[in-house]
Parts: sequence; structure tokens; C-alpha cells
Amino acid sequence: MFLFGCSYKYEYPKNFHYHEVNTPKFKIASWQSIKNKESPYKIYIEGDGSAFDFHGRVTKNPTPRGHMFRDIAFKDGADNVIYLARPCQYVKDKECNSSYWSNARFSKEVIESVSYAIKSIVGSADVVLIGYSGGAQVAGLVAVLNHDIKVVKIITIAGNLDWETWVKYHNLAFLDKSLSLKDFREDFLKIPQIHYVGDEDKVIPYIITKEFVNDDEKIKLLKGVSHQNGFDKLQY
Repeated sequence: MFLFGCSYKYEYPKNFHYHEVNTPKFKIASWQSIKNKESPYKIYIEGDGSAFDFHGRVTKNPTPRGHMFRDIAFKDGADNVIYLARPCQYVKDKECNSSYWSNARFSKEVIESVSYAIKSIVGSADVVLIGYSGGAQVAGLVAVLNHDIKVVKIITIAGNLDWETWVKYHNLAFLDKSLSLKDFREDFLKIPQIHYVGDEDKVIPYIITKEFVNDDEKIKLLKGVSHQNGFDKLQY
């Protein structure tokens, strides 16, 4: 086991086990708690992590600096809970280069690798996908592009569902090597879903989620919650 960029002082529950999932393209880090293989699996998909530094430059290591989202997964008492990192987070992998956490962060090969990892873990069981920030885009693309994964619900937390609008909003570079959930919006919205958004989130503003989903019943706007603070008090 090699946790690249991860603090060894971080303690996780004993019922979770670290496992690197080998896919045809990437090694993907995961923490898994599996109690009943016949029960649904809750798959927590990490956000973009430390993709850029404070000056807007692409980093050499996208491993998240914090562990808010991982903590949320570890507190989930469901039978089967998986925290799934994004490609190139926590592990050193010869296939990794910075494009996979910048303009190709939602590329075909990234989505195929995450999909492969999920299928290898859950088999034919029902799946609830829970995506944080950019992990929401990954969850959506996994669901609409893989009908052999039995996604029964999607939950997003500060989710980036529409990166095309998001890059325009923040005047960022276009993700020219990435797939876009916007191209599969109609199929995506047919899946049962709920989206948690903080009213103080400056990274993924509420208006972006509202315009993409266009259904207030599917959106929970949380007062006093920002992009990285406040979501840990909820039950998913």
C-alpha cells in the first residue's frame, strides 16, 4: 500500500479496509466496508482534490488535502460503503499526468476506469452513487454511460453537474478533453436523485445546479453551508 500525499496520522475506522483497484488504465484508491454483498452499495466518489494551487497552477499531486468527504463516507452506517478516490489521487501511477486532474478530469478513460472499479466491487448489486464537487460529474457520467451498473439513486454534495457553465462562470479554461454530463442531461434526470447545495458555496453556486436540474424538489439548499464546510452534519 502506498498512499501518495496522504498523512499517515489520519486514522480511519477499523471496519474500512484500504484497497487499490486495478483497472485497465489506472490504479484507483478505495476504502471499503462490505458487510452484506446482497445489500445495495453506497459509492462515495471524491471531488477534484488538490488539482490547482492557490495561484491557479496545475499541481503535481491531486490528492485532497482535507478529508471532509472521506469522513462523511466513514460515518455512513450502511451495510456496504465504498469511498472511491479519483484516478491519480493517493497512489503513484505511471499512467498519471496532470491532464487527468485538469482538462481531461472527466475524460472517457477516467469515466471508464471509475466505472470498471465500481463494477468490480459491486457486481450486480444495486448502487447509490454519491458524488462530491467534481465527483458529481463523474457519478452522473458513470450512471448514464453504464447501463450494466444498477444505479438506483444519485446523491450529489456541492456537485459540479454542468462544468461547461461552471468554467464560464469562473472564467476558467475549457475542459477540452472531458466528457460533459450536459450532453446526457435528459437521461441523467430520469434517475432518482437529490442534490445538496450550500447557500454560501462560492465554488459551485446554487444557480448552476438549479438551472441544470430545473426541479426544486430534487435540490436541498442548506443555509450557512459552503463548498467545504457544513455537509458533514447530514445523513445521506
